[in-house]
Amino acid sequence: MRSNIWKGTISFGLLNIPVTLQSAQEDKELHFSLLDEKDLAHIKYQKINAKTGKEVPYKRIVKGFEYKSGQFVIMNDTDFERANVKASKTIDIEDFVLLEEIDTMLFEKPYYLAPQKGAEKGYFLLREALRDTQKVAVGKIVIRTKQHLAMIMPRGDYLILELLRFAHEVKEVDEVDYLHEVNKRITFNPRELKMAEDLIKGMTSKWRPEKYKDTYYDDIMKRVKAKVKQGKGQFIEEPEKPEMAEESSNVVDLLPLLRRSLESRQNKKASAARRSSTGRRRA
Repeated sequence: MRSNIWKGTISFGLLNIPVTLQSAQEDKELHFSLLDEKDLAHIKYQKINAKTGKEVPYKRIVKGFEYKSGQFVIMNDTDFERANVKASKTIDIEDFVLLEEIDTMLFEKPYYLAPQKGAEKGYFLLREALRDTQKVAVGKIVIRTKQHLAMIMPRGDYLILELLRFAHEVKEVDEVDYLHEVNKRITFNPRELKMAEDLIKGMTSKWRPEKYKDTYYDDIMKRVKAKVKQGKGQFIEEPEKPEMAEESSNVVDLLPLLRRSLESRQNKKASAARRSSTGRRRA
């Protein structure tokens, strides 16, 4: 039985479409336990009362808003919902826009939307209407205690909801000054620019997200398995020196590096072409 992250309705004109919000992410993060090195006992996190120093059980912990120094008002789940019942239970579509008009810096997290029982017709109607008009819907959704900007778009059989950051949550280039200590009067000659452009063209390919793998995750798992194979609590022997990341340097002449990069790409392409040709002859 799947658990719903959020349950409510999409408000589309006078049409209300009951939906549920489902995860679109697969957690591949490695989780490590914190242990005492002495006996490998787990380290516990405790909620301690600042006055008594005693642990407080979870069911007794409440959310308090400090409206004056030392004075709090207690808020519970009902309070958060009653603050605006419609907002907490409804994705109210406000606009339809072209996807390419939305700044990718605003994208935050994707979810699947699924229709509740009896809402299939409205769900698929909206999906097809978005697909035919090549538009996406923009509205707001409240998840837990935070309101988010949201975008709804068709993807295969589903409607996808992408949480967006509000514009004020993203720093624009005219609001930052991270280059204040950088020499912005750097010049490069036409040959350097041409080689850089040739390198980009040579490395250009069709976007295939599945080709990019989390290699660091695999490297960590290999190391974990190696330690397990050597026995519990044993350190892995490392006679070889670990690879060090290359330190960046202030390169004045970029031409040799660009030239070597281009030659490397061309050699790889030539090798791949030879392998392909050999394979066809054998076939």
